Amino acid sequence: MTTPAQDAPLVFPSVAFRPLRLLIICVALTGVAVVAAAFTGHVLFGVFFGVGLGLGLINALLVRHAVESITAEEHPLKKKMAVNSATRLLIITAIALAIAFFFKNSGGIAVLFGLAIFQALLVMSTSFPVLKKIRTDGLDAVDTSGTDSKG
Repeated sequence: MTTPAQDAPLVFPSVAFRPLRLLIICVALTGVAVVAAAFTGHVLFGVFFGVGLGLGLINALLVRHAVESITAEEHPLKKKMAVNSATRLLIITAIALAIAFFFKNSGGIAVLFGLAIFQALLVMSTSFPVLKKIRTDGLDAVDTSGTDSKG
């Protein structure tokens, strides 16, 4: 007898997520965006771009918190994580779209660009350390026997 997917245990691998590094990158990108937008006379476009980056970072932090709290339960379920993800993404998307709509004449659409760029940053910042680890240790990066895997 198989377990339905929504009732299957939730398992997440450890991920190289460094929020402080992402914050520094977001602040730097916001500064560049504000300066670049100032040259075109649309400073708020750069500011809203930074707001989008900030919303992306908040989302990533909320993901980490949800994963930690849900996987700490005795029987974590995929369904609980899916509902959490859907709710979180709905709220962040609604905030971004509301900003884009209400500030459409001031460059509010840049919030959506900031969110999109943050997702690319997140993927790059988490995948590069993992790829580096695989390159140095091979696919035996996790040794469950307690001995050296390269031995």
